[in-house]
Amino acid sequence: MAEQHRTHVEIDEIAPTDVTADADVVVVGLGVGGEETANRLAAAGLSVVGIERNLVGGECPFWGCVPSKIMIRAGNALAEARRVDHLAGQARVEPDWSIVAKRIREEATAGWTDDAGVERFTSKGGRFVRGTGRLVGTGLVRVGDETFRARVGVVLGTGTTPVIPPVPGLAGTPYWTNREAMELAELPGSLVILGGGAIGAELAQVFARFGVRVGMVEAGERVLALEEPESSERVAAALRADGVTVHTGARAERVEYDGSGFTVHLSDGDRLRGERLLVATGRRAVLDTLGLETVGLDPTRRFVATDDRMRVADGIWAVGDLTGHGAFTHVAMYQAGIAIDDILRRAGVHDTAGDGRRADYRALPRVTFTDPEVGAVGLTERQARDRGLNVQVGFTPLSESSRGWIHQVGDEGFVKLVADADRGVLVGATSAGPVGGEVLSALAVAVHAEVPVTTLAGMIYAYPTFHRAIETAVRALLR
Repeated sequence: MAEQHRTHVEIDEIAPTDVTADADVVVVGLGVGGEETANRLAAAGLSVVGIERNLVGGECPFWGCVPSKIMIRAGNALAEARRVDHLAGQARVEPDWSIVAKRIREEATAGWTDDAGVERFTSKGGRFVRGTGRLVGTGLVRVGDETFRARVGVVLGTGTTPVIPPVPGLAGTPYWTNREAMELAELPGSLVILGGGAIGAELAQVFARFGVRVGMVEAGERVLALEEPESSERVAAALRADGVTVHTGARAERVEYDGSGFTVHLSDGDRLRGERLLVATGRRAVLDTLGLETVGLDPTRRFVATDDRMRVADGIWAVGDLTGHGAFTHVAMYQAGIAIDDILRRAGVHDTAGDGRRADYRALPRVTFTDPEVGAVGLTERQARDRGLNVQVGFTPLSESSRGWIHQVGDEGFVKLVADADRGVLVGATSAGPVGGEVLSALAVAVHAEVPVTTLAGMIYAYPTFHRAIETAVRALLR
């Protein structure tokens, strides 16, 4: 069972007559992980109550992965058209944001409604409840005036919310988070972004490519601070090439809003002015409203700790961002599959003779969808060295590959491999370039399966491809 700091509180007794209905499973929060769990458990024949206060599907389809990638696709198309002059002739580009906004509104989000998501769940026999769910005791969840009792257990999937830094002058102003950015119908003339992580970098590049004057502020020494320094260097250079003013190693000390725009005063003495201000400084789990204390768990922790079966405590599972393993849709789906398997075994639906799936995050893949696109898996070089591994590094610039030379304009990127020399396997890798996230797939398999470096060196790599740079980086490991 996952270790959690226990608290001792008095729990109000719930009389049997106070229980509105019984169910096999109650899922609190129908984001990506919660929706997957609820749908599949209901399809397996369990009685499931799904509770969601916002939109079924959560952040990803409405304010995250899907709309942002539509924006990025459009921005990349503009950038590629502007490269025609260097490759094939002349092109004139006139950005039109209304096309992007319409596609997001009508095709991707259905006007930010979740009727389809609700119907997917209820058509499988699930009971949907709109509201905020809260634990009120073991196996008991209250939402509004109703209390549901779970015979098998409760699944928590309430996700995270944007972190708003305590910058003087920021509170009470009409700043944006990712939600306002995704719902944008018209572009501002200028924008200041607080935060140089994946969200900040992706949106900075998109808006700059559509003609917005963008300034970015990152308190750390580099953008994409969680990735390799080489990734940070290339993405920062790409942002500047697109016209973004990038300030690193500088904090926002004060914000002023005068009704027509924002002025951000930086710790290095500079000031940035923008019509709009986007806050992209991270996300946090909201645990203090979940009623964790009523089942002996600590609501003041940053995340909900789980074991490798996604169990928080007896009869409680958690999936998705609130578990602290990264705000990634693919992680939430992966965790949901493990929780579903464990719950079905507990419910007697699966043969309990098997051991079941267990969570393993050694080869966690992640992609920042900037141009160049940065795909990474496993440990960075720094993380590997901090763990005391005997580290070997293989590195090759993408521009030195045949495909990079052919690609020419926009070929910025590299492949970097991090190996444990004692075991002869990769523990991490990064592929940055025009299709960095796609090249990553081979590297993710290598890290996950612990494919020997000598085996990678003996493979046949198709020519001329971007992924052929992996072979060159592997050879660098063996020198």
